[in-house]
Amino acid sequence: MRVITRPEEFDVTDLYVDLSHLVDRRVLMKCEGFNFARSSKLKPALEMVTLAERAGVLRPGSTIVETSSGNLGVALSLVAASRGYRFVCVTDPRSTLLTRQLMQNLGTEVLVAPDPAAGLRLVRRLCAENAGYTWLDQYVNAGNWMAHFRSTGPDILRTVPDLDVLFVGVGSAGTLTGCARYLRQVRPQVRIVAVECVGPGPRAARRSTAVRTSVRFPVIDMSLVDDLVRVDEAAAIRACRQLALSGFLLGGGSGMVLAGALGWLAENDAATAVVISPDLGDRYLDTIYQDQWVKDNYGPEALLDGAEPETPYAKTLFEVP
Repeated sequence: MRVITRPEEFDVTDLYVDLSHLVDRRVLMKCEGFNFARSSKLKPALEMVTLAERAGVLRPGSTIVETSSGNLGVALSLVAASRGYRFVCVTDPRSTLLTRQLMQNLGTEVLVAPDPAAGLRLVRRLCAENAGYTWLDQYVNAGNWMAHFRSTGPDILRTVPDLDVLFVGVGSAGTLTGCARYLRQVRPQVRIVAVECVGPGPRAARRSTAVRTSVRFPVIDMSLVDDLVRVDEAAAIRACRQLALSGFLLGGGSGMVLAGALGWLAENDAATAVVISPDLGDRYLDTIYQDQWVKDNYGPEALLDGAEPETPYAKTLFEVP
């Protein structure tokens, strides 16, 4: 029997789903969402808070401030509640009502800015006006990638020592950078394929934060990456819904990486592949798993029984020699 005293102590790190039936080679999906935060963001949230505590930046009575429209906000809400900090999350209208309610029920104060740029300005103003506020700043915080350098990368190689290619979503680049830096040091021959979503069409302004991230990581070193694959958002949604028909309800980020991996594997040789699944699907029930929402925001082609998409499933954007 395993007994824990803090929610962040529970995190399943060795669960893989065999997806080899989708392609004629060994493909394993590493599931990172089996924790109380329900996503891979628990690792960087915990790492960033721990580093701030060790540096003396976070002390009893401190308030954590961060921008997030999704999973990091929930993960930081959990860690802040567990460790006795107040947390102010600055989000934007793309965040779902469910996400905001989750954070609020964990004791977080949620402020909604008109857009991500306005959110960053609000965070800076809050920190300037309140001496006890600490902005973790996920996009430049080393803890964002160090968590995956110390844990996710080693976990993968320990479980799959014959790894040929790793597929990781770009997002805030913490998982990508941490895993890539680890593998470049320990197993440089492993190919690193980054996957990100692109969204065509006039509906983009109405979309919720179902798949894409709002800000690109400013210091990501693309020399660590062998290929960058871009996936149409509709393809990511179809991948999620196809997996759900097999009983695996995963999140938008997971569908994105899977769609990119299948597109890349259809054109490249690799005996053993690992796909990192960053999230579970329960928070997406009213978006990517809701037929009318999908049709309103992406058109019928995003549904499995809709029209054939005009764009490829996924395409390689570039290759690094």
